[in-house]
Amino acid sequence: MREPTPGTPEKPRLLHQVSHAIRVRHYSRRTEEAYVGWIRRFILFHAKRHPATMGEPEITRFLSWLAVERKVSSVTQNQALSAILFLYKEVLRQDIGWLQNVVRAKGPRKLPVVLTRDEVRAVLRRLEGPSWLVAALLYGSGLRLLEALRLQVKDIEFGANQITVRSGKGAKDRITMLPGIAKEPLGRHLEIMRLQHQQDLDRGAGWVEMPFALARKYPNAGREWAWQWAFPATRVYVVQATRQRRRHHLHESVIQRAVHHAIRAAGISKQASCHTFRHNAESRIMPSRVRKSAGRCRRLRLSAA
Repeated sequence: MREPTPGTPEKPRLLHQVSHAIRVRHYSRRTEEAYVGWIRRFILFHAKRHPATMGEPEITRFLSWLAVERKVSSVTQNQALSAILFLYKEVLRQDIGWLQNVVRAKGPRKLPVVLTRDEVRAVLRRLEGPSWLVAALLYGSGLRLLEALRLQVKDIEFGANQITVRSGKGAKDRITMLPGIAKEPLGRHLEIMRLQHQQDLDRGAGWVEMPFALARKYPNAGREWAWQWAFPATRVYVVQATRQRRRHHLHESVIQRAVHHAIRAAGISKQASCHTFRHNAESRIMPSRVRKSAGRCRRLRLSAA
C-alpha cells in the first residue's frame, strides 16, 4: 500500500464522504444515519468491495436480495435504493443505469388505525405530565411525534392559538392550531421549564443547539429562553468541542413507551401508537384527506369482495 506523501492531506474514507455530502445538503440526521447504514450493508454484502468497482449488476443483486431473501417492505427497499443512488450520483459521480432487473418488493395497502373519541379519552386519562401534553398536541394539532418534541418556546403563540412547525417533513414549515385542551396546561408547563432554565443558567449551563450557522451569527442566542425546547430532557450533556452544557429535547422513546402502556392499560386491543393520534387529528382537521381515505377504503372493500 502506497504511503501518503508528506504534507498531502489524506483522502477521507468513503462513508465520511457520504456523511459530508449529506450534511452539506442539510439533510436530517436520521437520513444521514439511514443512508450510511444502507451503504455499509451494500459494501458488506459484496465482501467489502469498493462501490467504485461495482455497478448496476451488483446494485440489482443487493436490492433483489433484500426483497426475496430478507423480505423487506417496499418502503425499506426504496430507502436502500435512495441511499445507493445518492452514493453513486452525489459522491462517486457515476451513472449506474436504469436498474431494470431489480425484483421490487410489493407495498401492502393497509388501512390506518383510528381510535374512537372514547378510546382517545381513555388513553389520555392514563397519561400525565409531558407525556399527556405531547399526546394532546398530537391529537389536537395533528403534529408528528418529533415535530412536537422539537417545538421551541418561540414557536408557540398563545395569543393567536397557533403553533409553527419548523423544518417538518420535507424540510417545510407550516402552521397548525394550538388545541384548547392543551393551552392552559402547556402554559403552566412552560412556566416550570422557565424556572428550570433559569437554574441551568445560574449553574453555567442553559445552552441549546442552534440550527445551521445561527450559533456563529448570534453567539449568545443559545441561552435565550425563546430558543429553548418546550419539552427539554431531564439530563444535561456537555458538547466536547465548545464545552457547552446543553439540554436536548425529550427522546421520542419516552413518549412512545408512556403511550404504549396507556393503550394497554385502557384495554385497547388495536395496534395503536403515537402516530395513531395524528390519524385521529387528520379525520377532524383535514376532511378532504378523509374523503380520499374513505374512497380508498371503499375501493379496497369492493376489490376484496
